[in-house]
Amino acid sequence: MPQESYSRILLKLSGESLAGPAGYGIDFEMLSFIASEIREVGEMGVQIGIVIGGGNIFRGAEASAKGMERVSADYIGMLATVINALALQDVLEKMGIFTRVMTAITMQAVAEPYIRRRALRHLEKGRIIIMAGGTGNPYFTTDTAAALRAIEIEAQVILKATKVDGVYSADPVRHKDAIRFQELTYIDVLNKGLKVLDTTAVSLCMDNALPIIVFELMRKGNLKRVVLGEAVGTIVRGSNRGD
Repeated sequence: MPQESYSRILLKLSGESLAGPAGYGIDFEMLSFIASEIREVGEMGVQIGIVIGGGNIFRGAEASAKGMERVSADYIGMLATVINALALQDVLEKMGIFTRVMTAITMQAVAEPYIRRRALRHLEKGRIIIMAGGTGNPYFTTDTAAALRAIEIEAQVILKATKVDGVYSADPVRHKDAIRFQELTYIDVLNKGLKVLDTTAVSLCMDNALPIIVFELMRKGNLKRVVLGEAVGTIVRGSNRGD
């Protein structure tokens, strides 16, 4: 089913997407590919906000499970997202794309504090904003940060970049008979426990009628196709277009 095209998006990138085959750290070849996909969309005049994770460097929940105090672990995870954001900014700006890194935790020596009205102004001026530091609060994931920031900047959609081409009924690598969904409702995702965004993020999107599109990032041109409204990946929205 064709989707509408979008003029302001929130792109959710996982930290793992920057890691490449090694599975940790930053793979600069992968980073350059992602940046080139973003540049292509930005040059179309689309306003782009990005929320980036830090799982390629540090995962607060995993460290907490191993005995680290949870709040401290989550703050370290937030700092990891800032590292990724600065790396992405560097590559984008070398491609001639104006960007701003905005952080939920104040660190003015390296980035601007996230202020909603300032973020909107940057978008209106054609700058890509990379929002790091999650929500600035422990116990909240970068999925939740993506939903929150998307609502705040009045994005028309959240684009969740993944390694697979949509949402499946089971892990398609382990289960060859897994079914790929073309469209789901928020309630479907919550009731079936599908891995789209975490439940807090999905609930925020549902309450604000914000659609989510899950798509494969590493297929060249996919981001542009999604933005142009082609039926790529899986779209999550209300049961009716007006929901």
